[in-house]
Amino acid sequence: MAIAATTTTQARFVVPRGLVPASFVLGGTLLSLIGLTWDIQWHSDVGPDTFFTMPHLFLYTGSALSGIASLAVVLITTANAKRDKAIDPIVGGRAVGVFGRTFAAPVGYLISGTGAALFLVYGLWDQWWHGLYGFDAVIESPPHIGLLLSISITMVGTVMIFAVARDQRWGVYGVVATAAVLLVFSMVTVLGLRAVPDGLANPVAAGTAFTSVMILFMAAHALNRRGGALAVGLSVAVLQAVFWWFSPWAARVYADATGLPLRDYADGIPGLPYTIPMCLIVVAVAVELLHRLPAWIPGALGGALIAACVPLQAVLVYGAPFHPNGRYLATVVLSAAFGAGAALLGRRFGQMLRHLAPAKEDRHA
Repeated sequence: MAIAATTTTQARFVVPRGLVPASFVLGGTLLSLIGLTWDIQWHSDVGPDTFFTMPHLFLYTGSALSGIASLAVVLITTANAKRDKAIDPIVGGRAVGVFGRTFAAPVGYLISGTGAALFLVYGLWDQWWHGLYGFDAVIESPPHIGLLLSISITMVGTVMIFAVARDQRWGVYGVVATAAVLLVFSMVTVLGLRAVPDGLANPVAAGTAFTSVMILFMAAHALNRRGGALAVGLSVAVLQAVFWWFSPWAARVYADATGLPLRDYADGIPGLPYTIPMCLIVVAVAVELLHRLPAWIPGALGGALIAACVPLQAVLVYGAPFHPNGRYLATVVLSAAFGAGAALLGRRFGQMLRHLAPAKEDRHA
């Protein structure tokens, strides 16, 4: 009896297969996200920076961690394939041939590793850029755009890695966490829409609505269970709350450590967390309550709600005046249309992620 009890107790602490490399890739994306929110705040509160700064170190370390973990899985999978050993598809998905089947790469780790490799290429460009111009005055420099898109690819691969194991508890938690990280990070890429000429509507607000709704629906349909969208919304709120405190604090402490002053007009309002819709939890609740309706209906409602709350968020944070006008109404209507399309697209992406999970007979083969 004692031996049986001991065996049962030990079995409870067995690390699920695939969890360790997936955790390293997720940890790398979190480090990159920390570095990004820190770097944005530095540009806002302090000013231009050089290549070798602490926020950049977090960005590059995070990408390197994700890339090394992905490469390790690919090499191990390749070695097993050449020995004709069974390859567990729960680890990153089915293996695909790369470079004429020279390598066997689980599809999730192939995507995350490709993003990390691209990040290295753009990182070299960024170093050349700093060597040529000395500093970056804004975050939207050409190499930075490539870096941001590369990290986004790694984050998409991370979502895929955990979606493969969505039938297991760690896979469910991982999909929620990775979708939340991807949503927060995507708020920076949405800022690229500021280059779109001003017209009848606010392109950044419409882009924020589209991206947020799409990722919420993607996660909800990937998990295929109630509460998925709400779990992502709550996770985003936690990240927003933590970064709301961390971003100004880290910029101020690092500026003091390097002997640089803060700008006279630095207000301490966090740059990246401010761009995250504060009404996202309300949108997630609406998605959950209206799940029986066609996806485009809650998607349109969510898109309109996010766009409607963008200026109200500015009133809450900055005390800015709010005057509804034709452009505001046009933005809400456009965001509703974008939200409807984003819901349909997110649902399709979620279904694609579900297909990554191996069939039961494959897991026990």
